[in-house]
Amino acid sequence: MNVFNELKPVKYRKAVISQKEKLFDRFKKEFPAVKRNIILKNYTTFKIGGPAEYFFIADKKEDLLNIIKSAKKVKLPIFVLGGGSNLLVSDKGVKGLVVKLNNNNIELLKNNIILADAGVELNKLVEFSINHSLEGLEWAGGLPGSFGGAVRGNAGAFGGETKDSVSEVQALDNNLNLKKFNVKQCQFSYRNSTFKKNSWPVVSAKIKLKKGDKKKLQEIADSRKDYRKQKHPLDFPNAGSIFKNVDLKEFSAKMKKDLAFVIKKDPFEVIPTAYLISEAGLKGIKVGKAQVSEKHPNFIINLGGARAVDVIKLIGIIKKKIKNKYNVNLETEVQFLGF
Repeated sequence: MNVFNELKPVKYRKAVISQKEKLFDRFKKEFPAVKRNIILKNYTTFKIGGPAEYFFIADKKEDLLNIIKSAKKVKLPIFVLGGGSNLLVSDKGVKGLVVKLNNNNIELLKNNIILADAGVELNKLVEFSINHSLEGLEWAGGLPGSFGGAVRGNAGAFGGETKDSVSEVQALDNNLNLKKFNVKQCQFSYRNSTFKKNSWPVVSAKIKLKKGDKKKLQEIADSRKDYRKQKHPLDFPNAGSIFKNVDLKEFSAKMKKDLAFVIKKDPFEVIPTAYLISEAGLKGIKVGKAQVSEKHPNFIINLGGARAVDVIKLIGIIKKKIKNKYNVNLETEVQFLGF
């Protein structure tokens, strides 16, 4: 039971506020940078979301560990926020403590191994690897978000996946203790990992790369960036792909035959969800200020002032239509916070 569940009902509102203020004062003494009621939409690429009850930016791993330790003592709910690129935050906000990871150290170790903090922007990590003529991350050119988020969700594109280069991960377990995980323990799967399944915050990770041609690697990364500019609705706030692509195995024999011309590897055979949404006639549909992108239908864009409830409604409409038309269930790739 968290501290908020132990509070009195609304008629004791003054006592509730008093208890929260005491808790805030306690945090302020230990961590002067802690703030209250910070609007989270400013920390997500979707630009959607209400306030975090308590908010703290952790510039170092030690800051993260220390404030988590203090929050645990009072049984305060904790969420660790990375780049906010694959996240939908509730309009009502988030109870408890949100820690924004801002640790961004990158270090080149022996044997072509890079150690990077979870708060590092993925694009900076790609640039770092290419500047050192290291091959293995160039497929991620232009991919938004943080390195920790990429590890957590096993981000992938153009046939590459984060798991292909990860050799070790430092993360917080169920008890929020810092642990090291080898590749097997990470349990990587399609856009998933043990960290995502268990909501374990990634703190840092090592990636093992190999020597490559710097010029060729840069050309590949640049081509990926150009592709995203051409195909993705980057002019509007968004959370990236809303749904995972659909495993070909999920379709009937007839559907497989009918859809054979759009099959792609991601890294196994899939039917692109963007194609399904387009063929279902859902491009451009709106709920409030949220819209299914006409440029890339697996993106929902924020036209300006969109609410989380608008996005949720759109997701529901899409799922129902695809189920009726193709008899498959879409699985969301975006993470939900505060619902």
